[in-house]
Amino acid sequence: MIELPLDPRVNKTGDIWHICIEDLPRSEVLYGYRVDGPRDWHQGHRFDSSIVLIDPYAKLVEGRRHFGDASAKLSKFLGTYEFESLPFDWGDNYKLPNIPEKDLVIYEMNVRAFTGDESSGLDPEIRGSYLGLIQKIPHLLELGINAVELLPVFEFDEMEFQRRRNPRDHMVNTWGYSTINFFSPMSRYAAGGGGPLKASWEFKEMVKALHGAGIEVILDVVYNHTNEADDANPYTTSFRGIDNKVYYMVDGTGQLLNYAGCGNTLNCNHPVVMELILDSLRHWVVEYHVDGFRFDLASVLCRGTDGSPLNAPPLIRAIAKDAILSRCKIIAEPWDCRGLYLVGKFPNWDRWAEWNGKYRDDLRKFIKGDPGMKGILATRISGSSDLYR
Repeated sequence: MIELPLDPRVNKTGDIWHICIEDLPRSEVLYGYRVDGPRDWHQGHRFDSSIVLIDPYAKLVEGRRHFGDASAKLSKFLGTYEFESLPFDWGDNYKLPNIPEKDLVIYEMNVRAFTGDESSGLDPEIRGSYLGLIQKIPHLLELGINAVELLPVFEFDEMEFQRRRNPRDHMVNTWGYSTINFFSPMSRYAAGGGGPLKASWEFKEMVKALHGAGIEVILDVVYNHTNEADDANPYTTSFRGIDNKVYYMVDGTGQLLNYAGCGNTLNCNHPVVMELILDSLRHWVVEYHVDGFRFDLASVLCRGTDGSPLNAPPLIRAIAKDAILSRCKIIAEPWDCRGLYLVGKFPNWDRWAEWNGKYRDDLRKFIKGDPGMKGILATRISGSSDLYR
């Protein structure tokens, strides 16, 4: 390990810290940052120079190699990179499906759970992996779907509940709504514990194979909170230790605001965080060729830096107007955990679609046998004109 202190007279220009390190290997290097600053908790600061932090822009993250490996539950996560491989070959005849929104039949699924069990009939080495999903494309086609919506595939720590004593310390987070980094694919979805570079490569193989079968790839993305929890039980891996006041919403006493139900709320309409989110989305479109995004608790993205609702949220508009994202499906889950329910009135700029929560609830009531649901059901299956004119 080499630790290099930065001198602001040499390594800082304006607000930008920088360093040039000669003769670094072009791969298999782990790196992170220590960041120090004011210790005033009530001003919203959470600096702790004892922790090595993940670069928020790391394109690959290295952690434990095998999903749910209890022997490595306290493993450290760090950024890494790879500049030796040739670019991924998407093929001469490769093309995007480009299916109109109105024709989508979307299958929501979890990459690992889809083939993780031995009943999948797959080799144990590829169960629960991106490559395992490829093997099940014939099954997806049999179902008649033409798009998969993957539960979160950004790097997350499935063992986060087991890092300390708590009522959930026997549980594994298999869904993944607890993002560590917004650019790196979940490394433990690589086959056989292959690590972050193989995960990146195999994710592209999966997208290429799905596109070859005429199936689009939509990612369920979580930009409303991160894995770093609350102030009672902080799990500092990146953003909190770099600049808590920028990355998260805090109140007048410096305490974290919680509109996501998970202890922290990403400060989405702060210029720095907004740029991070847009860069992340573009990365998944340009590097991984995904076709769209479903935004978890998207109403959080409609709140200002103090948590108040915005009529014209800058981030929502920027996503709608972005040139690189222009071909993508963008779908809002239009509510959050503090009552900002925007079904039928999400600020859409003629681009955003919505998950219609009222349709889901009313269909369930009808199937369950609740009285008086026939007319409401008819409204829902004919397009919810009460909501969408």
